Amino acid sequence: MSVANGTKLTVAIDDLPGVVGEAFGPSSWRAISQPEVDQFADLTDDHNPIHIDPVAAAATSFGTTIVHGFFTLSLVAPLLADVLEVTEYGVGINYGLNKVRFPAPVPVGSRIRVSGTIGSVTEIPGGYQVEPIVTIEVEGGTKPVCVAELAMRYYK
Repeated sequence: MSVANGTKLTVAIDDLPGVVGEAFGPSSWRAISQPEVDQFADLTDDHNPIHIDPVAAAATSFGTTIVHGFFTLSLVAPLLADVLEVTEYGVGINYGLNKVRFPAPVPVGSRIRVSGTIGSVTEIPGGYQVEPIVTIEVEGGTKPVCVAELAMRYYK
């Protein structure tokens, strides 16, 4: 049985085929700080000044440092946990991404949140592949900062 509790969609693994098209979210807001961006830059060896150098970034059309697109994307997992819950499964994995776009930047210090819909559910040996279509927005923004088609697998 699936239950939409406010903005959270909770569904048992065997009921996944019945939730195609159902919406979830938005999640709670999550702020991204400059120290977090700096840590991500160190972990990924992506030290583009637009992300880590406030003086250089101030001279760009963005006017400030911006969050790495892949850092924004990496936050989809904890944001999604706030609004989508599959129950009664044994193992869940991130199987990949079908499509990702970053239509707008995330200024460092901003807050983001996720919402989405269940795009498809496909039966696979031992479980289901779920493909949510998610949109990450920045507070006060006019365009999404990330739109992604995820592929997640849940096994019994």
